[in-house]
Amino acid sequence: MRTKSFSVLLLIVLISTVTRAQPERWQQRVKYKMNIDMDVVTNRFTGKQQLEYTNNSPDTLSKVYYHLYWNAFQPNSMMDVRSQELGKVLISNRPDWDGRVRDRIKNLKPDEIGYQKILSLTMNGVAQPFKVRETILEVKLTKPILPHSKVVFKMEFESQVPLQVRRSGRDNPNTGVRYSMSQWYPKLCEYDYEGWHPTPYVAREFYGVWGDFDVSITIDKNYTIGGSGYLQNPQAIGHGYENKNSPLNIPATPKLTWRFVAPEVHDFMWAADPEFRHIVRQVPDGPTIHVLYNYKENDVANDEAWTRVADAAVQVLPYMEKNFGKYPYKQYSFIHGGDGGMEYPMATLLSSSSLGTAFHEWMHTWYQMLMGTNESLYAWMDEGFTSYGESLVSEYYARLNGAKPSGENPHADAYKGYFMLVSSGREEPMTTHADHFESNFGYSIAAYSKGEIFLEQLGYIVGAKVRDQILLDYYKTWRFRHPNVNDFMQVAEKRSGMKLDWYREYWVNTTKTIDYGIDSLYEKDGATLIRLKRSGKMPMPLDVQITFKDGTKELHYIPMYLMFGEKPAEDDMMKRKVYDAWKWTHPTYDISTNRKLQEITKVEIDPSFRMADINKKDNILQLNW
Repeated sequence: MRTKSFSVLLLIVLISTVTRAQPERWQQRVKYKMNIDMDVVTNRFTGKQQLEYTNNSPDTLSKVYYHLYWNAFQPNSMMDVRSQELGKVLISNRPDWDGRVRDRIKNLKPDEIGYQKILSLTMNGVAQPFKVRETILEVKLTKPILPHSKVVFKMEFESQVPLQVRRSGRDNPNTGVRYSMSQWYPKLCEYDYEGWHPTPYVAREFYGVWGDFDVSITIDKNYTIGGSGYLQNPQAIGHGYENKNSPLNIPATPKLTWRFVAPEVHDFMWAADPEFRHIVRQVPDGPTIHVLYNYKENDVANDEAWTRVADAAVQVLPYMEKNFGKYPYKQYSFIHGGDGGMEYPMATLLSSSSLGTAFHEWMHTWYQMLMGTNESLYAWMDEGFTSYGESLVSEYYARLNGAKPSGENPHADAYKGYFMLVSSGREEPMTTHADHFESNFGYSIAAYSKGEIFLEQLGYIVGAKVRDQILLDYYKTWRFRHPNVNDFMQVAEKRSGMKLDWYREYWVNTTKTIDYGIDSLYEKDGATLIRLKRSGKMPMPLDVQITFKDGTKELHYIPMYLMFGEKPAEDDMMKRKVYDAWKWTHPTYDISTNRKLQEITKVEIDPSFRMADINKKDNILQLNW
């Protein structure tokens, strides 16, 4: 009794400590309980949903909104027309549409489209009037939801699984997987400090309310399911989930009902196929790893590739937790399905066994599944931060398995992508809504590449070790919540002791570019002076390295005025000279060394190549005396 009492007390203390560490901003709460019955012949299912909704806001709500994502997979939908219109934009003589969507939606037959039909909806037992606006259900409440109150919605609905078009669907010929069930249920839209977010499903991205899911899925018994949550009845299911030391008790019925519970998440995904092979791995003192893939008879390479995903996950998780924060759930599933890679709580859909994609989607656990930004508004905080993590995890995995270091910045591809976007003239500010970019090309590089550079370049500004601690602070402060860019910047400023709002302003809010160069060298009063110039519109602090004939080097560091601080020395072995801050209004700046001009063999701006300078030709001056 004493031990149990102490454990309970410790848990209470830990919870209260985490609560105190979290910011005070309110957020809504949901509790879903759903029962669905799938017909694998018609590809339709019926569903019953009970949704307990807690209004933690100070506002009175007179209406609510739901997402009906699958209504996008119908001819002439917003997704259909938008894709076709983007297909008229040519980039490198290729249509700019999403290759997975193209014009496929307009050709779907009635039994191939997707839909979510609402049959009934009540709140606290009273029927509610509603209107379907394609992928958004608008509900004008008969009685408002008062601040700090709780209501229960009950809904009956019917859905048809579309042919695989984008993320969700059935019978993708590229994977052979029957059902990829993402965005599959009527999902309540998020209401936050900015108001309602009834974002129509045009292309991307997602935003959901934190809560708990209790989902029962009835399907033909030869189908294996994988997805979010913890299976509650494994001994009545089998399919590789059972405890091998306990007897199975599988009902002698044509269908089985799988019950999953997923706590503290903002979405729920599942996939099902009669040919799924199930691999299980256990991370020591960590989660269970499930890998489910479409088995191909006598295809040893396919088996080995998916086994490698399972084994790699066990290998890299300790590195991920050390650098980005503890994985908080008891399981994670890598599931063959979808049409590329797409992240969900506790699970991902993968169209192939690519390790890079697997690492990317798992990193989304941190950047979107735990720090749940509004992806439509902050896609770069979702995709970019994830891509940053993916690059490091991939490099770690390669080293762990005997690969020799390449010597190249692990984020080099992101820089190449960004430079290509700048030269194309199609760059738009990262503040652009994800669906409103003028090209898929511009969106992709802004969200993935420029977002990845944001973190690597932040390490250049504040120091890599400080940046790494910022990411851990961000996790501790904002996990299980909805941070925005200002929340992240506040964490970064607190940890670094610098002002960083200028970095957000220039890199995120504008398309202004960085361009520094070496202007001239000359001797004066026994010293060598080096004049630096700023040609770009975005100011930055500078590292300048001077190399001498005798092989020695000096690092000259110039803070940027708006930082009101300086980064700590990153290389204790190299002499560093720190200057007064360079004011962004001034186009040139002089640095100096006591060594003679003819002793210098090279001057280099940003020798670490972390600054996204669009013209590096004038960043290096090689002197061949």
